[in-house]
Amino acid sequence: MTITASELGFYIFGLFILFLTPGPVWVALVARVLSGGFKQAWPLTLGVAVGDIFWSVLAALGMGWVASSVEGGMFVLRIVAALFFLWLGVTIIRSAGHKVTGDSRLTRPGMLAGFVAGLIVILSNPKAILFYMGVLPGFFDLSALTGPDILAIALASFVVPLVGNLILAFFVDRARALLSSEHALKRMNYAAGALLLLVGIAILFV
Repeated sequence: MTITASELGFYIFGLFILFLTPGPVWVALVARVLSGGFKQAWPLTLGVAVGDIFWSVLAALGMGWVASSVEGGMFVLRIVAALFFLWLGVTIIRSAGHKVTGDSRLTRPGMLAGFVAGLIVILSNPKAILFYMGVLPGFFDLSALTGPDILAIALASFVVPLVGNLILAFFVDRARALLSSEHALKRMNYAAGALLLLVGIAILFV
């Protein structure tokens, strides 16, 4: 492996912060738990995690080609990664008081329906696409990635959202109270936005 433990740990931290930001995955997950309980939610978390593997591997391979083929490509991709985190942090802070709303199209009962809903919500999520296409160049030297490196990145991209979303589903009653409280939602979004800004700044100087 060419990536270091600190690089992988920093990437895992970025994944965790992204998980903390409410978005389409939260909408679908909370809606499914409220409509059918935990048994309706865990297939969705699995679908989301599989979609995260897809985006992480695609980003590692595709952006790695750019980094190795274009002179100064790594520097440009690193700047893009930093700007993404800064943009996402500012966006979340500006919309801190907005409540999460539901989408009934993602709450059909059934394990297969839940899994497919998870895939749909992550594969069509612009935030996830931008995160994976922008975050990998900021944390790793994509031009030097090996097979084991990509496997480690894919595994982290699978485990972090899976565990996080399962925990969220399990404590859905607390999540429901949080999502219905404007004050609590503001505090959470301010904190997540500030952390994303710190990650964006760190990418530039670490």
